[in-house]
Amino acid sequence: MRTNNLLRKALIAAGLVTALSALPFAQVAAQSAPAQQQAQDAAAQRQAQDAAMQQQQQAQDSAMHDKSNRTVAGKTDDTWITTKVKSELATTNGIKSNDITVSTTDGVVSLTGTAGSTKEKTKVEQIAKKVKGVKSVDASGLTVSDTAK
Repeated sequence: MRTNNLLRKALIAAGLVTALSALPFAQVAAQSAPAQQQAQDAAAQRQAQDAAMQQQQQAQDSAMHDKSNRTVAGKTDDTWITTKVKSELATTNGIKSNDITVSTTDGVVSLTGTAGSTKEKTKVEQIAKKVKGVKSVDASGLTVSDTAK
């Protein structure tokens, strides 16, 4: 009987030791749970911010790409218009095309330089207006030479 009591006391003592030794681990686990949750929340927030920044960057890149494509196409059109106007002026009799500079921006042709007469200036403007793609012609920079009659 005495052995049973001794065995019983040993089992109770072992159980208490086990229970008490697990207590600090339970406290640590309870304390680390909010810290882990905060760390997870912070990580989720960083991911959300990163995703938002990536979307914003993609939107900017897309807008830049679209804008640059329009600009290149516009510049190509403007270059074509400028070349066509210069070609028409060079092949038209009675116009000194070497004295006239042509530039195009967004379909608006700007003429600068010197025309031999008012009639030549008017003719240059009409030729430029007839070129496909020309929205308007600015001939304010085109002057009539003093030697014109």
